[in-house]
Amino acid sequence: MSRRTFLKTAALLPFTYTSVLRADGSRAKELRADIVIVGGGIGGCAAALAAARSGRQVILTDETDWIGGQLTSQAVPPDEHPWIESFGATRLYRRFRKDVRDFYRQHYPLTPEARAVEELNPGNGAVSRLCHEPRVALAVLSDLLAPYISSRRIILLTRHKLTGADVDRDRIRSVRMHDLETGRDIELSANYFLDATELGDLLPLSKTEYVVGAESQKETGEPHAPAEARPADQQAFTVCFAIDYLDGEDHTIEKPTEYDFWQKYVPDLKPAWPGALLSWQMSDPVTLKERRVAFDPTGATTEGLNLWRYRRIADRKNFKQGVYPGDICLVNWPQNDYWLGNLIDVSAEEAEKHLNRAKQLSLSLLYWMQTEAPRSDGKQGWKGLRLRDDIVGTADGLAKYPYIRESRRIKAEFTVLEQHVGTDARMKLTGQKQEEVKAERFPDTVGVGSYRIDLHPSTEGTNYIDVSSLPFQIPLGALIPQRVENLLACCKNIGVTHITNGCYRLHPVEWGIGEAAGALAAFCLQRKEPPRQVRKDNKLLADFQETLRKDGVELDWPKITPR
Repeated sequence: MSRRTFLKTAALLPFTYTSVLRADGSRAKELRADIVIVGGGIGGCAAALAAARSGRQVILTDETDWIGGQLTSQAVPPDEHPWIESFGATRLYRRFRKDVRDFYRQHYPLTPEARAVEELNPGNGAVSRLCHEPRVALAVLSDLLAPYISSRRIILLTRHKLTGADVDRDRIRSVRMHDLETGRDIELSANYFLDATELGDLLPLSKTEYVVGAESQKETGEPHAPAEARPADQQAFTVCFAIDYLDGEDHTIEKPTEYDFWQKYVPDLKPAWPGALLSWQMSDPVTLKERRVAFDPTGATTEGLNLWRYRRIADRKNFKQGVYPGDICLVNWPQNDYWLGNLIDVSAEEAEKHLNRAKQLSLSLLYWMQTEAPRSDGKQGWKGLRLRDDIVGTADGLAKYPYIRESRRIKAEFTVLEQHVGTDARMKLTGQKQEEVKAERFPDTVGVGSYRIDLHPSTEGTNYIDVSSLPFQIPLGALIPQRVENLLACCKNIGVTHITNGCYRLHPVEWGIGEAAGALAAFCLQRKEPPRQVRKDNKLLADFQETLRKDGVELDWPKITPR
């Protein structure tokens, strides 16, 4: 039985339901667990595993049919820091990474040379030391969940969309999910609810106070914050897709409906973008000056950044001759970032419009690369570029879900500011030199992470904000809302700002946030104490931190060089 079949079969086993009376007089089926996690992305999966290993029953839901979020349904190879192979992640995340490599060794026809590489990078992509196919991440995550699903410690509900929440003052009593397969609704009740949705969807439905977009400098004091708050100023999202290249063949897609618009589109950003979006010119994320990139699926171009290799997930040289007709790369580049509208706090019709336009942008980029893109040999277009729908598991060849960089964020017990983690901001605050400066040390640390403050162009016309940050800790206070008692943030919806979201939003950090949130919910159930009391009481906090350490969660960084 395949992993997908196993999970689907396990998820559909008959449950014990209770009939409940809704406020409007109607009745619905209810399923109860200790913890309900809404969203099966990286944070949601990590939270479910952490809670289940502590003996708690968990209901884990996802809107798509693939768990794994960024790694799978969004088709984004892991963005990680330089020390990931030795430090800066949880033991569970390291197991995931090891299992990905082992999966390739066990199931893929690697060359003897590739098989012998301990730190195997299947795609040899530039963005990560572990560029791999989404389906491999799905298989590994499925394996990690499998024993808990079999023991009914975790109930997995895929293709279930959050539609409502029943709230009693400062507590959530249940959430309502709509089964996208059957059309039925189900109520999920629990002691604790974890929001692991990509957009923070549980926050408005549960009346949890939240922030969206850019805070003002007056509010946060952050050097890179705008003078006035800009709630609608949100980072671009991207509809990713996978392609390979078959020289001498023609795989040109049908001309996209909006191609004429996107082919002529020149971004109106400040500071200015250097030309047309569909080109090999872009803003350098750090300097904002013009940066020329290359694209050559044959590998003949060696100068500069070749986008073909940037997020390559299968390097055919790693596999026995003839297995792969060509390399496979995932397209998640500035050229298909969409910033002409938001998905958060707009009508369903408005969000659908922008999602469809983002899909048109991605398809237009592919069509342009196939037909008009300038080549280093003086020709135009690469007709052999083939859209790989099988890699992302969709009929249209585009990822199942958009790659989301920015979510609603809880108004938290503690909010991480640029002054806590930004290199220049810390140097100015502390008066220390770059080789001495460290991020703020949080006494309530529940994990660590590292990434540059990397904000992509935004919906109100702000170009990149990309500045150095220091290896940082994840403070417990950032996971806890200011008012609601039994809700925890579980991914990029924690207490960060528009600016610090730029370094707390990537794969291993989201995993660390989720694992901490799941462990915290289990700890609170065991001790019969609320999350904010765990943070407030030194003895409880120390006990919880020791629990995390025993489970392989690193809480502090050794002395390292800023990134």
